Amino acid sequence: MTITSNTSTDGNELTITVQGRFDFSALQQFRNAYEKVNPKPKAYVIDLKESEYLDSSALGMLLALRDYGGGDEANIRIINSNTDVKKILVITKLDELFKVE
Repeated sequence: MTITSNTSTDGNELTITVQGRFDFSALQQFRNAYEKVNPKPKAYVIDLKESEYLDSSALGMLLALRDYGGGDEANIRIINSNTDVKKILVITKLDELFKVE
């Protein structure tokens, strides 16, 4: 599992890419990917193109990012999720809290 982050040239958007399993072992690395960015971005993109699995702790990490990013006002998109991951986001109703593309 590898997590990388890249800030847009204007600093307004942070893209976090998750490779491999998105589970509890990713907790600190995922948190560091957004908490250590200064200034704080206005929008976040979670790219799951190379992640084939996520568990309940990953769902909790996404919710923690949402709180960090402004709660109901947070601008977070989840992109490139495979069918199984997208199904989990729908079943847990997280597709109502995040823009899932």
